[in-house]
Amino acid sequence: MTQARGQGTGPAGDERDRAATVRVFIALAPPDEAKDELEAVLRPAYDAYPRMRWNRIEDWHITLAFLGELPVGTVPPLRPPLADLAASHGPVELALRGGGHFDERVLWSGIDGDVDGLHRLATDVRRVVKECGIPFEDRPLRPHLTLARARRDDRSSVVDVAAGLAGFTGRPWRTQRLHLVASDFGRGPGPIRYRDIEAWAFGGR
Repeated sequence: MTQARGQGTGPAGDERDRAATVRVFIALAPPDEAKDELEAVLRPAYDAYPRMRWNRIEDWHITLAFLGELPVGTVPPLRPPLADLAASHGPVELALRGGGHFDERVLWSGIDGDVDGLHRLATDVRRVVKECGIPFEDRPLRPHLTLARARRDDRSSVVDVAAGLAGFTGRPWRTQRLHLVASDFGRGPGPIRYRDIEAWAFGGR
């Protein structure tokens, strides 16, 4: 990957490099009812802290494995084993709960419920990735739902909003699909956007 990215020079080279790679992660998404519930709690913060870089609600997700920037040709082989994994894996019951921040920069909501089951699912997902020969940074899972990022000159807002979420407890919900997601992070000045490459329903128990 490093060699391929080094082949282009200037804006045209950058565009060729970006077209040849994709930023990828594997994730879960809360159902609309759970997202609506948290959105209602956050609505006053949207008005009070408009300078924070709020994630779009439709993009809220729980990352299981972050694979980073990959050559586009490495992505299709992930699809069959991830489909098989989802089909053989029962849903996990989770809930959104509380809030916090990473280094006064990133605002998140916490994950409650069958967290052990969530960790087992993440372990299985990462095993599939490794079996496909895709190198990635296998960091310990810290289950959370990223909500917003602070501006460089205003980190107190994240701390304040996180404190306001401390008592939030959302309704339980069951995971519905395993998502293979692409991100446009770092590809322009606008907000980050995500799109499903593909998603697979979990099998029953």
